[in-house]
Amino acid sequence: MSDLSRVILEIAVDSVVDALAAEACGADRLELCARLDVGGLTPRLETFQAVRQGVACPVLVMIRCRAGGFVYAEDELEQMAGDAAALRGRGADGFVFGALTTEGEVDARACRRLVAASRGRPAVFHRAFDEARDPFAALEALVSLGFSRVLTSGRSACAADAEALTLLRRLREQAGGRIEILPGGGVRPHHVEAIVAATGCTQVHSSARRRDPRTGAGRFDANLVAELRRTLDGGGPLRPSP
Repeated sequence: MSDLSRVILEIAVDSVVDALAAEACGADRLELCARLDVGGLTPRLETFQAVRQGVACPVLVMIRCRAGGFVYAEDELEQMAGDAAALRGRGADGFVFGALTTEGEVDARACRRLVAASRGRPAVFHRAFDEARDPFAALEALVSLGFSRVLTSGRSACAADAEALTLLRRLREQAGGRIEILPGGGVRPHHVEAIVAATGCTQVHSSARRRDPRTGAGRFDANLVAELRRTLDGGGPLRPSP
């Protein structure tokens, strides 16, 4: 696969060690978070600085002050805007955040504030999108607010589910190049080619975590990143991955 047709592989990480391993195994871009076990929170500034110094690929940073829903109070928005400003000053390549109203619509006021705090760096709306009442109306709202990209599983537990693939394709068609659609959610080597083929998307997102059968906790697996990269580059998966 040539550079012109290379599918971008974004990996979500929550530690310096995992960030270094992800890039070494073929990640093109990182989403840096804390607490991936709760869906990702804003990382510590010290963690970001160590990652930024250790990798060459773009590092986008999650801006999320707490676990739970995506309806934020004024003081929470102030905290998140301040976090974005601090991380921007340290070299963050972009930010990942999302806010909804109690009615399940994109919270335009909150998002404008956070996009403004990004100061021209790419703004990515995270999987709060999958909880929006109307995904097509939400997509238009994100375009008007200046988001560069939206991370979505197609409103399914796994982006490779049939209904998810249909929605992801429809969203990409609706976007028409105005905003990027980033499929993510349960992405594994054995179906990543099908996701790309069915949706027409040119990038995918994965946390590359396997569940520990003893504890039930998810752990980063660099081999999954390598398998995803190999498969996307035309080598095919080494083995089915759970």
